[in-house]
Amino acid sequence: MGKVFKFLLFVLNLEDNQTVTTQRIVRIVAGTFVLISLALGVQGSPLFHSANWLWFTAFVGVNLLQSGFTQFCLMEIFLKKAGIKEA
Repeated sequence: MGKVFKFLLFVLNLEDNQTVTTQRIVRIVAGTFVLISLALGVQGSPLFHSANWLWFTAFVGVNLLQSGFTQFCLMEIFLKKAGIKEA
C-alpha cells in the first residue's frame, strides 16, 4: 500500500472502533475537492485563482450524482484494489 493510503488511514482512524471504508474515503475526498475548488473559483475568496475552477466543482458533483444512480465510482474501484474494505 502506498504512503498516501497509509497516511489517509492513519488520519481517518481516530478511534479503534471506527472502520475506514471506501465509501467514507470517497466522501471525504469529494468534499475536500469541492471546498478547494470553490476556494479557488469564487471571486470573493482570498485564494481566488480563476472562475474556471468552478467547472471542477461541477465535475465532482456530476460524478457523485451519477455514482448514486449507477453505483459506479472509479475511485472506489481503486480503493478496493488497494485493500480498503467496502461499506
